[in-house]
Parts: sequence; C-alpha cells; structure tokens
Amino acid sequence: MLIINGTVHTMDGLTIPGGYVAIRGDKIAQVGPMEECPKDWEGRVFDAHGGHIAPGFIDAHCHLGMFGDGVGIEGDDGNEATDPCTPHLRAVDAVNPLDRCFQEAREAGVTTVLTGPGSANPISGQFAALKTNGKWVDAMVMKAPAAMKMALGENPKLTYNERHETPSTRMATAAIIRENLAKAVEYREKLERAAQDEDEDKPDYDAKLEALLPVINGELPVQIHAHRADDIATGIRICKEFGLKYVIVHGTEGHLIPELLAQEGAGVITGPCLGDRSKPELVNMTIETPAILRMFGVKTAVCTDHPETPIQYLPLCAAMAIRGGMDPEGALACITINAAQLAGIDDRVGSLTPGKDADVVVTSAHPLNWLSRVRLVVMDGKVVKE
Repeated sequence: MLIINGTVHTMDGLTIPGGYVAIRGDKIAQVGPMEECPKDWEGRVFDAHGGHIAPGFIDAHCHLGMFGDGVGIEGDDGNEATDPCTPHLRAVDAVNPLDRCFQEAREAGVTTVLTGPGSANPISGQFAALKTNGKWVDAMVMKAPAAMKMALGENPKLTYNERHETPSTRMATAAIIRENLAKAVEYREKLERAAQDEDEDKPDYDAKLEALLPVINGELPVQIHAHRADDIATGIRICKEFGLKYVIVHGTEGHLIPELLAQEGAGVITGPCLGDRSKPELVNMTIETPAILRMFGVKTAVCTDHPETPIQYLPLCAAMAIRGGMDPEGALACITINAAQLAGIDDRVGSLTPGKDADVVVTSAHPLNWLSRVRLVVMDGKVVKE
C-alpha cells in the first residue's frame, strides 16, 4: 500500500508537510516528501487528501481484555485479590481478545497496548504487549512478559484492610515488595551455586520467585502504580535498592516533584486524566502534569488505564495534555514514540520508520484534533478500518 498526500508525523524525525508512506508486506518500506514518491508503484494507493499520517497509537498502560465490558464478576479477571504477591500471574492467560473494546481501540487508531493485572496487590503480575487486532491472543502478542506490575498507595491498602490482613499500611506494602525481591535474590544465588557445584542442591521450584528472576536480573522492567509523590519516591527507592529497571505509572503528583524525577532519570506514564478525583490520592490531579514533566526533561507518555477511561479516548487524553500546556507534537509523542520507548517496544512500533511494523493511522486533520476523523487504520500492513 502507498499512502500519499498527507502531513507525515514520523515521530523519529521531522514532520513532512506533504508526504507519503510506502508499505510492503507487514513493514514500513519508505517515508518521504511527495516529490520523492515512487512513480511506478504497483499496488493499492490511498490518498490522504491533505490529512495526517501517523504511527498507530500506543496505550502503554491499560487493562484491556482483563475486565469484561458490560459484565460483572464473570468477566473481571484483572485482580487476584487473595494474595498480595502474585508475580507468576500472566496477562495472556486472562485477556479476552473478543471483548468489543478491542474493536473500539482499532477503530480509534490504537494499534498496540500494554495490558495486565490491576493494582490490588503490591506485586500483581506480568503485563503483555499486544496488537489490538486478532481473535487468538497468542497471535496478538508482541512481547510477553513486557513488564512486572507493582502497586503502592491506596489500592493495596483498601483491598486488604477490609479483611484485616496485611498490607493495611504503606509500610507493609513496601515491605512485601522488598521481602519477595530479597527472596528472589537468594533463590538466584542458590541456583547459581547449584549450577557451579554439583554437590549443591537446587532450591525447590518456586513459581513466584522464578517470575521475579528476570526482574532482579534487570531483564524485565517494573511498572510501578503510584499516584502520590511519597509513593513515587518509595517505588524509586525500592528499585534503586535492587537495581531494577522501572517506569512510574500514573504519577498523579509528578508535577510536584518534576526536578527530582528528572534527576533520577525516571520515566512516567501519566493518566488517566479523563475522570474525577475519585479518591484522596487524586486530590492534586491536573491535566498540566505531562507538560510540566516534559518541560523538566522527563520521558512522558499518556495512558487511559482502560477501563478507567475507555481505550478509544486515548487521543483525547493526549489532546488534554495540549490543553494543559504541551505542544501538539509532544502530546502526539506521548501516545506513539514515547509510549513505545517506555514500554520497551520501540524497535517495532511508535514511529514511521522503514523496517518497523506497518501500523499506520490516517486522520482528516491533526490526530489530536477532536474534530478529526480516523479515515484509515493499517495494522501489520493490513487495513483494519476504512
């Protein structure tokens, strides 16, 4: 497919006012100004008619397919709220790809998501990076696991305080995370000794500690659910203690400590911003957070936290960052290249770069203009919406 006559938002270089994107197979083949457009193209041509051409949108943190749309407990598979430490749980075993919200995501141009467990547990389980097109989750997986979910603040407290169980304080939540990371370190040391000395017995298999090995080895990043500034600090403190790769999710009070986040080199997936201040730790929520973080040089993305904000409103959430002071291209980066980088999948998606997956969205006006219409969505070189 050849997409012509559009403003091309490459997201890894300059925006091209009048350009084209050429797709061969399931990859982007060429990108450039119209004067360099192939003259002898054999295949379908789509005329953007002065619209905009952008990479497929990416929601770097949501729970798509984990909480059934329009159903109750029967479709609620996002929180195993019976054990505060469940790192061995895998999103791919709970996602329902036939949930109609996947279709709503595609039709809005959201082509990739990181989805996984909720925030009831201090250590909740494994997120997966998925394409939003398909009927069989195994065929939709880009990367699994893609991150380990951990949660601080009110949600674990509220979940277990009602049952008078641990954790009912922020101290206990942090202690549970530390305890299990320390156990994983000890488990790794025992495995290493057994591998080096045949007289050493291997430790008994432990599914939880096995799941934490790539975390403590720095191979699997952690997504840390944290709203309040002190919870953000606790998450970073623990990650520094164990040498973990991490990204802060939500970061509602990140605008109160932007210089400290920049100093730590922390990335932040902000949102959801399209909602009310429904609990105490959201009291300082503002749509200015992404703009302030960007001003201080903090790598920033925007998420819906679906179903908190429905997945199809991801572009609107990014548009709200513009209202909060961010420039339009910076806001678009929050749901394309920045989201891909913070999710660790920018080798395949997030920009219109030759060799990357052919996930492309064509809109009638700027992608974050709420009056704009999605005219075409291509995923892996196939048209999924026109």
